[in-house]
Amino acid sequence: MIEFKDVSKTYPNGVKGLKHINLQIEQGEFVAIIGLSGAGKSTLIRTINRMIDITGGQLTVDGTDVMTLKGKSLRKFRRKIGMIFQSFNLITRSTVINNVLTSNVPDMPWYKVLFGYYTKDQKMKALEAIDKVGILDKAYTRCDQLSGGQQQRVALARTLNQNPSIILADEPVASLDPIMADVVMNDFARINKELNISILLNIHHVDLALKYATRVIGIRAGEIVYDGPTDTVTKEVLDQVYNGKEVPTSKDQK
Repeated sequence: MIEFKDVSKTYPNGVKGLKHINLQIEQGEFVAIIGLSGAGKSTLIRTINRMIDITGGQLTVDGTDVMTLKGKSLRKFRRKIGMIFQSFNLITRSTVINNVLTSNVPDMPWYKVLFGYYTKDQKMKALEAIDKVGILDKAYTRCDQLSGGQQQRVALARTLNQNPSIILADEPVASLDPIMADVVMNDFARINKELNISILLNIHHVDLALKYATRVIGIRAGEIVYDGPTDTVTKEVLDQVYNGKEVPTSKDQK
């Protein structure tokens, strides 16, 4: 379980990224976080793996206070939390399988990393992860020959290869066309159900959040203004989250 207790984040320039956040997220939930740009969506999920340190309150993951972790214990903790970015963060001149295998690097001796030595078991596990996102036929294709949607699926396979219990995704479909955004979101939903991995996903497109997530958190100016099942989200709720402004959808990309 992930638990925020009165969590706040104030940046060095005085900007308040989060204000007194109280949340509980159970194992296996698929949570979409919606809100305007600058509302605090990225700050919220990046506190979970300590990419951003909180400045007030307490944040625990499975009973561990994340702010008490440092050095080796922090690195070990992060191994159970996958992170997916909008920009994919792939080595584009390398193959799909080699990109997926890089998730093993933190646990390998430096000389094996230097020479790219991976065991047969590591390679088989990587292929299994690639198969889970439906691109096994691309395993030995260079990533710069793939579409944006396929590259994001490589990033998802790389994360699965580290056997996480939580996946954090920061606007993972923002740079994809509507068709591929739908495909990638379907991958997230399927993996959530099949593997019981908790997924917290920042997303700009409300229609995709409502279609695939089971829970929606609306954030505005660093504060939670809505938290509930997707089927209880109403126009009034969206007006509150977006402060009466136009609600973005994937169709806006066309």
